[in-house]
Amino acid sequence: MTRRRFYAPPSAITSENVNLGADEARHLRDVLRLKPGAEVYVFDGAGKEFHCRVRESRRDSAALTVISEAEPARPESPLLLTLAVALLKGEKFDLVVQKATELGVARVVPVITRHADIRLRDESEAVKRVARWQRIALEAAKQSGRAVVPQIDQPVTVGSLIRADATTVGSPGLLFSERAGQPLAEAIRAISGGVSAITALVGSEGGWADEELDEARGNGWFLVTLGGRILRAETAAITVAALIQHRFGDLA
Repeated sequence: MTRRRFYAPPSAITSENVNLGADEARHLRDVLRLKPGAEVYVFDGAGKEFHCRVRESRRDSAALTVISEAEPARPESPLLLTLAVALLKGEKFDLVVQKATELGVARVVPVITRHADIRLRDESEAVKRVARWQRIALEAAKQSGRAVVPQIDQPVTVGSLIRADATTVGSPGLLFSERAGQPLAEAIRAISGGVSAITALVGSEGGWADEELDEARGNGWFLVTLGGRILRAETAAITVAALIQHRFGDLA
């Protein structure tokens, strides 16, 4: 039987009780039409899940009783995969966040690149976009059975990402490019020892500037190509997440 799953932050969960917020409570009452006594599952976005019973349901809140802590519906990948993607037009980035969450990505980083076709007007626009992407990640985690909601970072420049992740010991960085890269199989062979974390950077619709490629190479990143066909940026991001999870994570 499919679990009826809801989200509540850790602050709304005790050993005995869970309080659902307005959106989740309305979904419980108005969409699923669950009554007191119904059994549901609640996850906290940080890896824990709980088997609960509905105690009280109101218009903008719901009170649940914790029956027991439960194993999440789906296990987390052993790989901490950060998917960094250049900002995309329209709803393309929404799609990347949704599918990356389904594929077990741990963190999504929006990246500002030189040739990107989109620019953020100011900090307030960035905050609004990140809040939207975080909601999309939450819904995708709920749908896919994950008890962990990926972290969505504030947008950063490609240079700051490259320099920051270059200092992370044991976490290789892979920049995917249509040119100047090696096949993924070669990069995988060059990564020695066990890998528990990887950062994958996927470029913009306008491609990479030579300076960006040089900076990545100079900071020890692997430059990788996916082959002869040219993929749309959102297709490349989803493909990269799937390939890396297959090789280093839990995607069979």
